[in-house]
Amino acid sequence: MGVFDRIKNAIFGKAQAAPAPEPAPAAPQASAPVSEPATGAPPPAQSGSAQASPTQASPTQASPTQASKADIEQILNAAVKKSGQKLDWRHSIVDLMKALGMDASMAERKELAGELGYTGDTNDSAKMNIFLHKALMKKLSENGGKVPADLLD
Repeated sequence: MGVFDRIKNAIFGKAQAAPAPEPAPAAPQASAPVSEPATGAPPPAQSGSAQASPTQASPTQASPTQASKADIEQILNAAVKKSGQKLDWRHSIVDLMKALGMDASMAERKELAGELGYTGDTNDSAKMNIFLHKALMKKLSENGGKVPADLLD
């Protein structure tokens, strides 16, 4: 697993923990139509339309797909708070990686640079780090993350 995948999993893994409770209400709705068919012959026609309602409820629950768009800012702010360190993830790739509890060594950043297509001098850490931060924000956005607009410039 590459460095980007580890970052993505650290961020999206935290984001996917929240949407899990939303599908739970669908189970009681599915059990309700089961009780209706037992009432008699005329209700099965009604239960057919009742079964259409839970089906219609499922597309409404497609909104968790929108909710599953991980709020990068919220997740990283929480990670910084949890770390107990003063980290500026909005401007520093090193601080972002530290907030996620990752190794932010030069070797790790060089590996990430290769994954994100950096073609500059990897020994010029300042330029590489700026590229990495911008490229990472873009890639997180492309992979379903809600990245603050000012970080996508």
